Amino acid sequence: MKFTVRTLAADLSITELTVDGRNEADARHQVELRGLFVSAIGPQRGAAGKRGNALSLVLFSQELLALLQAGLGIVEALEALLEKESSPATRDVLGRLLGGLREGRRFSAVLADQPDLFSPLYIGIVQAAEGTSDLPRSLERFIDYQQRIDKVREKIVSAAIYPMILLLVGGGVSAFLIGYVVPRFAEVYQGAGRNLPWMSQQLLYWGQFATQHTMLLLALALAVGVPLVLALRRMMADGGVVRLLVRLPGVGERVRIFELSRLYLTLGMLSEGGITLVQAIATVQGMVSPGVRSALQAARASIEAGLPMSVAFEANGLTTPISLRMLRVGERTGDMGPMLTQSAAFYDGEISRWIERFTRTFEPLLMAGIGLIVGAIVVMLYMPIFDLAGDMS
Repeated sequence: MKFTVRTLAADLSITELTVDGRNEADARHQVELRGLFVSAIGPQRGAAGKRGNALSLVLFSQELLALLQAGLGIVEALEALLEKESSPATRDVLGRLLGGLREGRRFSAVLADQPDLFSPLYIGIVQAAEGTSDLPRSLERFIDYQQRIDKVREKIVSAAIYPMILLLVGGGVSAFLIGYVVPRFAEVYQGAGRNLPWMSQQLLYWGQFATQHTMLLLALALAVGVPLVLALRRMMADGGVVRLLVRLPGVGERVRIFELSRLYLTLGMLSEGGITLVQAIATVQGMVSPGVRSALQAARASIEAGLPMSVAFEANGLTTPISLRMLRVGERTGDMGPMLTQSAAFYDGEISRWIERFTRTFEPLLMAGIGLIVGAIVVMLYMPIFDLAGDMS
């Protein structure tokens, strides 16, 4: 990682240096070895943003796995990746990894120096692989884990795209009719000298109001919309959206199963990699929603106190009838990792089927609702015309 360091020399001259170090302490130490006093130090501007996109973890794992399976050592594999890489940001990351390994440090410790690129989960499986000397197998598990999570996530996103398009188009058409077409009709009907139907009259009153107070309505929309967007972003950041979805009838149970599926899959991968369940739970706690995190903490304390995992999870609401039976089978056979993974696979299939059923039902209902709203606005606009045509006939 690159740091910008402001230094003070013995002759009281002030200079600004760019230093590449594992962390801030390492960069400071490098500057002090030059006989300079550090007056200020911080990450180089723009470096954090570039590092966030510097490396695709799945692609990096796949390429590293292929080279390790071909018989290369970890240093040789990283050197090969560095030679073929053209992106400066990725080359910088690979260079830091190689530098740490050449200093004799463990691969997991080198990865831990870059927490914005390598998650605690990834560092944990590499650390477990160092104890078993089976890094390729651990990389295979991580790649399979990430692909399964991405597959379910893609299904959820693809299922949400079409309804979102319908809402945007329907909302845009309705806003255009109410904000532009209705005020124009209001001007036409205002001097007609006819009694309008009550619904049409209310709609046209709104059109006149919108014409006279356009700027006020725009300012009001901004005053409401901006805080709403900020509140939504805050809710997404602290897990508030998940807590809200859990309370919805019919949806809440599916969200809970989705969270448990991700939990079982992660714990199963870590357990198969040789990490104890207590350590695996500690690793996973930072990756789950606040509600599941508190339940996990209580379950972890129960397991440390000597209770079986199935009992601890059931007591803290982290099981379903099927997953509870699978956990008990895993405890009897002493092979908990595969049982956790199979539980996750079972619920992934159930979630996929529910998403498919939900979209087949929800999309037609949404289209019908939008059609009714737009149709009602158009009918109310043309009711006076129908009335006039009836009088003329």
